[in-house]
Amino acid sequence: MIDPYSDEHFMRQAIQEAKKSLQKDEVPIGAVVVAKNNIIARGHNLTEQLNDVTAHAEMQAITAAAENLGGKYLKNCTLYVTMEPCVMCAGALNWSQITKVVFGAHDERRGACRYDGIFHPKTEVVGGLLEDECGRLVKDFFKKKR
Repeated sequence: MIDPYSDEHFMRQAIQEAKKSLQKDEVPIGAVVVAKNNIIARGHNLTEQLNDVTAHAEMQAITAAAENLGGKYLKNCTLYVTMEPCVMCAGALNWSQITKVVFGAHDERRGACRYDGIFHPKTEVVGGLLEDECGRLVKDFFKKKR
């Protein structure tokens, strides 16, 4: 049994969000924002549905979390996302001053971790949680597209 307050539990919730993207024929990436061991926001890719290149899972979750909290800063919050954030999302996370980011699969081409100083200096970034499962969702999606 998975501890309901563990990183694995919350990443599995992000995976469920990614599967919602998959059902909409979107790149399957999902995210949740957690505060005080409660999910306060969820998001999944909506770039095709909204015809908006900024509608990444992280951006959807950041916006929903800020609305839930009634403010733009996500201090004492953790974002769980199935794929390493891109530079755009990392920049938004920087501005939000989120406390922690936990991601599943690394993104060797577009991931923000290869650049110094994109995340807020006080943000803890942890990568590779359930990496195979998270990465497989995206790989299988693009395999079917080809």
